[in-house]
Amino acid sequence: MAGYTPMRLLAQSPDDLAVLSAALQDAVGLLGDFQYEPKARQFTLALNRFRWEGPSKGHGERVRAALQVGSVLKAQAKRLNQTNEDGVISLLALAFEPAEAPGGVLSFTFSGGGELRLEVECIDMALADVSEPWRAAARPSHPDEDEA
Repeated sequence: MAGYTPMRLLAQSPDDLAVLSAALQDAVGLLGDFQYEPKARQFTLALNRFRWEGPSKGHGERVRAALQVGSVLKAQAKRLNQTNEDGVISLLALAFEPAEAPGGVLSFTFSGGGELRLEVECIDMALADVSEPWRAAARPSHPDEDEA
């Protein structure tokens, strides 16, 4: 696609995480595309990211993206059926709850009340687009945005 530059971002601080959260808002994926490797202390997610930085008219675009989280000590899921690999999730936001510096808990909030919590030694994340963009079926909307 002409003029397309794949997004590549690193996050190592709460401020960086806010940028990643904005880039990943409304990303969708399958639970089967989440992988936790305890020995490598790594968690990887593959998602179809809505390109908020892309075309502002029409339906917009999505792109396949990979998010890798390093320094993971523990992973916990709440209201995510991990046995359903075809279960579709929609990411709403990322947050960081500090603990003993520089560690804490990364929290991934999904629509429907699902949550993924990763206890980390530090914020160590990389996001990369891994495909060409395609036309999105629809532009994500949030009810509270329409009221503002």
